[in-house]
Amino acid sequence: MFEKILLAVDLNQSKGKRRTADAAIQLAQTNGAELHVLTVLPDTGMPVVSMSLPKDHTDQIKAEAAQALAKWGEDVIPAELQTVLHVGQGTIYDQIIKFANSVGADAIVIGAHSPELKDYLVGPNSARVVRHATQSVFVIR
Repeated sequence: MFEKILLAVDLNQSKGKRRTADAAIQLAQTNGAELHVLTVLPDTGMPVVSMSLPKDHTDQIKAEAAQALAKWGEDVIPAELQTVLHVGQGTIYDQIIKFANSVGADAIVIGAHSPELKDYLVGPNSARVVRHATQSVFVIR
């Protein structure tokens, strides 16, 4: 049913991250699918902020995130599962949808934090992915 699955993870969120990964791994194993794992770094914001940072700042942060994602993947994802790791930068929901489209993902697996009054039911990024993605989206709580 699914050939490529995109798992979106927030490396800074410890709670729920493993449960989301386990769901994506099980879905990939059941379908014999390739698993793409994406973590998204936020933009620096206004251009004036970017100008005040060293030129290699973005590259350094992406390299550190890639290293952290690889370490996390080694600890969590079974070695026999075909996996591709990605680090994006920008608006979280936008990057998830763009990466899903660029890799040809059939499904997206994303976590939702416990709702706060302002969120109702699912987090703002999860809700936007659900609304705007053309793929099937699995939201794991």
